[in-house]
Amino acid sequence: MEPRKVYLDNSATTQVDKKVLETMLPYFSERYGNPNSLHAWGREARAAVDNARSQVASLIGAEPKDVIFTGGGSEADNLAIKGTAWALKDKGKHIITSCIEHHALLHTVEWLSKMGYEYTILPVDKYGFVDPAELEKAIRPDTILTSIMFANNEIGTVEPVAELGEVCRRHGVLFHTDGVQATGHVKIDMKELPVDMMSMAAHKMYGPKGVGGLYVRKGIKLNPVIHGGGQEFGLRAGTENTPGIVGFGKAAEMAAERQANGELEHEAMLRDKLINGILERIPDTRLTGHRAQRLPYHASVCVKYIEGEGMLLLMDAAGIAVSSGSACTSGSLEASHVLLSIGLDAPTAHGSVRLTLSKDTTEEDIDYVLEQFPPIVQRLREMSPFYNKQ
Repeated sequence: MEPRKVYLDNSATTQVDKKVLETMLPYFSERYGNPNSLHAWGREARAAVDNARSQVASLIGAEPKDVIFTGGGSEADNLAIKGTAWALKDKGKHIITSCIEHHALLHTVEWLSKMGYEYTILPVDKYGFVDPAELEKAIRPDTILTSIMFANNEIGTVEPVAELGEVCRRHGVLFHTDGVQATGHVKIDMKELPVDMMSMAAHKMYGPKGVGGLYVRKGIKLNPVIHGGGQEFGLRAGTENTPGIVGFGKAAEMAAERQANGELEHEAMLRDKLINGILERIPDTRLTGHRAQRLPYHASVCVKYIEGEGMLLLMDAAGIAVSSGSACTSGSLEASHVLLSIGLDAPTAHGSVRLTLSKDTTEEDIDYVLEQFPPIVQRLREMSPFYNKQ
């Protein structure tokens, strides 16, 4: 008999919702116009893009004209960081970020350092929190930008974004946050948050891959990273991916509905059942990230004496999809930079497993995982030279 299938790798990507797909399909075929054309086909496509922009803006409490569509979260990060650096190079060349950022951010800052820019990487505590006081101490007269992620993809911790943004605002420093993991899963209101820019990705919230967005507060000046035509208010050249953008918009609309319906609370309840069940049933296991201030769908643990790759493979054989560390670096033999940054030693960090729920995850799915996971761990530990079997 085929094993039950349970997909718990939603931080890597989510399934495109059927309603999202249905909304997208006409724009691949009969509604195929270029949004920049002036005829009826083009006007129809433009109206669809404009509607999607309003849907995404509404989800985060922003104005439609403040949303720039991109080819994904990584491109949005690049536009925010490089665009700000180039636009403000005469004011200063110092950028502040944290040690637990996604590589889309860290590698971009490292690349800029080769162009004469300087950067400071802030530490985090054992939960992955950036201390606003540490940020304030790091700000210099030539600091032009701070970028701290909204929520971490590996350990699920939600950062004190409002406090960090307030520090930047007091010192006249722009504040960007990578909101890829949080958008649609955490209530975000840009009318309340002191955030100048935020990156988003549709495929983390039941939309299509290859489309994302950058929220840019009114008045912020950026230089484009992709040059060409004047699309996306002159900040992102290239014919718009109309089907993808339409899908992003529908996904955003549905995310807002889930938030209003209290579905985030239900998801968090299942998350807590999963975390509690793992910690109770598997000895020498520790939660990574903060227990309460974490994404509602995110569970992550380190299991001592074994490696995450082995757990991933045996869980996959049992029909359960999980990841070990960051999905973007799971092929690497090096311990996760995030887990090392929160103070774990390399052997413990190698035993990391991330289990991330979806809106469709059921209590029966959680029960199945809690049934399958402990014997898998025990089997691997019995083969481990580091495990004391006495």
